[in-house]
Amino acid sequence: MERPDFFELNNGEKVKLPFSDKEYKNRVSKLRDVMSNNNMDMVILTSMHNIAYYTGFIYCSFGRPYGCVVTKDKIVTISANIDASQPWRRSHCNNVIYTDWKRDNFLRAIVSIIGRDDPPKTIGIENDHVTLDIKEKLNSIFSIAIFKDISKHLMKQRMIKSDEEISIIKNGARIADLGAEEIVKHIKPGQSELEIAIAGRDKMEREIAKSYPDAEYMDTWVWFQSGINTDGAHNPKTNRALKNGDILSLNTFPMISGYYTALERTLFVNEIDDASLKAWEANVKVHKRGLELIKPGVKCSEICEELNNLFAELGYLQYRTFGYGHSFGMLSHFYGREAGVELREDIDTILEKNMVISMEPMIMIPEGKPGAGGYREHDILVIKEDGAENITKFPFGPDHNIIKN
Repeated sequence: MERPDFFELNNGEKVKLPFSDKEYKNRVSKLRDVMSNNNMDMVILTSMHNIAYYTGFIYCSFGRPYGCVVTKDKIVTISANIDASQPWRRSHCNNVIYTDWKRDNFLRAIVSIIGRDDPPKTIGIENDHVTLDIKEKLNSIFSIAIFKDISKHLMKQRMIKSDEEISIIKNGARIADLGAEEIVKHIKPGQSELEIAIAGRDKMEREIAKSYPDAEYMDTWVWFQSGINTDGAHNPKTNRALKNGDILSLNTFPMISGYYTALERTLFVNEIDDASLKAWEANVKVHKRGLELIKPGVKCSEICEELNNLFAELGYLQYRTFGYGHSFGMLSHFYGREAGVELREDIDTILEKNMVISMEPMIMIPEGKPGAGGYREHDILVIKEDGAENITKFPFGPDHNIIKN
């Protein structure tokens, strides 16, 4: 039997995507403007976040390469045969499937899309994602081409959100609040981090399904940490049982079609000692000031500088662990990052309308010191013409989050 290297299969019908066809066409049009301005004949996207951003399709790699070829008049996703027609159904463009029968059929599929008569002279690739192995193979099949990095241009496009994107992000923030409300119902001594996290995750997944009945559901999660486990912002949940006086870190992360949102709160079980209260109040004070500082026209590094000075005045700067906030959009804990919008000392981006950014100060006091634990609050703000809208509604601070049971 002759087995093909690649083929097309439109199995079933196209499904409803998270955004309108107009939205996707607008994104691709802006990508082609970048190509034109940089004299690129073709772009090969390889990352989950950029393929999803421009086509709607979120791939599951499992060790296989995936891609999207964009030319002046074509946009085609390239996927593995293991996924059949799901990539075609879940994208607004065409799709080519490559098979496993021969090594490097992924590359043959790329060539099939553009043909051999007029090979591209300049190709845009994502330097921050393409492996050395893939780059070497691309060099071998496009031997006369010049490769240019396009990743920073794509990031800049993703940093400014459309109205449709802001709508889905606002819904994500709302659902994060619902997950947190459910978690609080289960907080009491003896309950495990794991079981509490499950309750919050299930609540959010069901609400996502209710709000987006045509979506695919994946990657919504909760990190719920207690005691020493609060020292890291990204520590996984464990089976540790809660005790009276424990510091808690509640983190809800609904994922809607690849769009990440987050809510993070410090809480205590039943009671709090004076040193912990003092540290918590200091972090809350910085958080409140940070919320006031986020507005259009302000430089990211300037926000960081002022909050550093405030932490220093309060006596806690030495316990700060990371930047004060980051962008939101097509990203996750395992793909994507809009590093140009982060509240850090080395980022001089000026905030502008339709950027979406968090305020999330954190301090960590090591075990053995008074007030030991990690303290973190986290809200999401949408930059407006003349200010910012806080779309996180769940309350923060000692007045609300000493949970008595």
